[in-house]
Amino acid sequence: MLDFLGTLTRTHNCGQLRASDAGQSVILLGWVNRRRDHGNLIFLDLRDRYGISQIVLDKDLTPAGHAKAEQARPEYVVAAIGKVRLRGKDVINPKMPTGEIEIVAEELRLLNDAKVPPFSPSDDAIENEEVRLKYRYLDLRRPEMQHNFEVRHKVALAVREYLSGQGFLEIETPFMTRSTPEGARDYLVPSRVHAGEFYALPQSPQLFKQILMISGLDRYFQIARCFRDEDLRADRQPEFTQIDLEMTFPQQETVFRVVEGFLSASFKAVGIDLPMPFPQITYDEAIRNFGIDKPDLRLPGLTDVKAAFTLENLETLAIDAKLPVVAVRVPNVGELSRKERDDNRPLFDTRKGAKLIDDLKRLEKSFPDAVAKIRELSGAQTDDLVLIVAGDATTHILASDTKTPGRLSEREIAVYSAAGNLRVELAKKYADRHGAFAVTEAVVASQERDTGTVYGSAAFRPIWVTDFPMFEFEEETQKWLPAHHPFTSPHEEDMDRLVSDPASVRARYYDLAMNGLELGSGSIRIHQQTIQQEIFRAIGMSDEEARSRFGFFLDALQYGTPPHGGIALGLDRLVMILTGASSLREVIAFPKTAKAIDLMVDAPTPVSEQQLRELHIRPTKG
Repeated sequence: MLDFLGTLTRTHNCGQLRASDAGQSVILLGWVNRRRDHGNLIFLDLRDRYGISQIVLDKDLTPAGHAKAEQARPEYVVAAIGKVRLRGKDVINPKMPTGEIEIVAEELRLLNDAKVPPFSPSDDAIENEEVRLKYRYLDLRRPEMQHNFEVRHKVALAVREYLSGQGFLEIETPFMTRSTPEGARDYLVPSRVHAGEFYALPQSPQLFKQILMISGLDRYFQIARCFRDEDLRADRQPEFTQIDLEMTFPQQETVFRVVEGFLSASFKAVGIDLPMPFPQITYDEAIRNFGIDKPDLRLPGLTDVKAAFTLENLETLAIDAKLPVVAVRVPNVGELSRKERDDNRPLFDTRKGAKLIDDLKRLEKSFPDAVAKIRELSGAQTDDLVLIVAGDATTHILASDTKTPGRLSEREIAVYSAAGNLRVELAKKYADRHGAFAVTEAVVASQERDTGTVYGSAAFRPIWVTDFPMFEFEEETQKWLPAHHPFTSPHEEDMDRLVSDPASVRARYYDLAMNGLELGSGSIRIHQQTIQQEIFRAIGMSDEEARSRFGFFLDALQYGTPPHGGIALGLDRLVMILTGASSLREVIAFPKTAKAIDLMVDAPTPVSEQQLRELHIRPTKG
């Protein structure tokens, strides 16, 4: 027979009591984490969000409570009424914050029972993620998960407080709006009232936040829910949350300082000091130095080693002398066996027209001077792994050699990209050898130990990447398309090349990367209607199509639109970095699987014929 809570109110949580509380009468409420039966003594570890306390049921002191403890099993919900006492010195548990005390129960109430769970929230690791997601309410009881959501709350609160202090207003924008180009498929919502017409769930609040700037609200922010129907991976979910902001009359640096401020406040909220300002590089510099536009600064970048080879060397090695020759260095990996080299080759993308030289010792036999110079230029130590990536003179890809002076060509970017991707994959594979990620793991772990504020400069390496290309060429349509979204402003000095040389046009667009992840992106926006129409024409959009899709926005631009700009950062990704989580699913309360399924509620599901008729929809099998 289960008991009722009655008038009981807990006096303390399960992680609160310490030796100084000895002698106090207390009421604790929570779940049975573990039960140990020693005959006349039964020990219950009682758990709530705040921690665990040990409850002692002594048959001689409380026979009724002892009898109920005999019935209790893991995940039963119980109330324990009793007194705090010090544990004996030989039974103190130093691994528990409450390990110096225990509660001698005078009464135990069984408030609810529980089926035998498919896994225990007290388990350190649960390998089957599908089971975790199906029984998410059990998974969320685990201390690691509750820590993740405490961090998420602290970060969101710090962001709100910081931005509010900087004069930003939190304003909500609609979930049901019209479809606009944002780079992914929209989730569509059929209208019952307007047959055959659809709303779209927002991929971002982009146009609405620009409208808010036109409205004179000056500084806006929102912790916004966004929706994108795209292929999923560890750092993507169909619905996600971003820290979205916009401001009027900003310089690019204005946006940077605001973002650095709220990120520093967010990190400080979980005990990490994040130094400011963050370093900056251009897109071209990022590609040259790292082969990627979201560089991980915890490992060495790429090194230009073309100078180590003579033209005859390059010809002998079938290396294209017009393209980059770079060294990839991963510290402390040591010399690889032939099998290891063979296993690593699938990590290299040969489709980019690049070639890989992965045996430096063999290269040294024929080109000793070149290899000595490579080691000197790259700063390689004896135990460092060094590989060479270069353009393959025997392989030609569909990419242009031509470029505007000072800018990278498509073929150069392809070679750098092949090297950058290999660098990332090798860094993951040999993480236990190079140890560059261990400093981050140590700082993340320190949060749970509550060791006070730690210096995070080596563990978290943010970097701004600026001056991205304005356009990218799509082979399928043979058109230049916006590399980001069509509301991004080009650099003023590049405006006259919008049509004549779109590849050379730089956008006033910027990304913030940290530890190899893109945290956020933003831009200075177009605020003049004539330029906005010119951008639409540059990407092949007729005036009629632009008017049909964006008429409301083009109209708004005619009524005194101020210069404005902003950014959006992924809250989920930020929390993922701060908690050391391997996936966004660890920091989103009710996530979807890689197939966009919610296993707990079994969604998506078919709906009734009546609902379909009301929405004027007839499904077809494709």
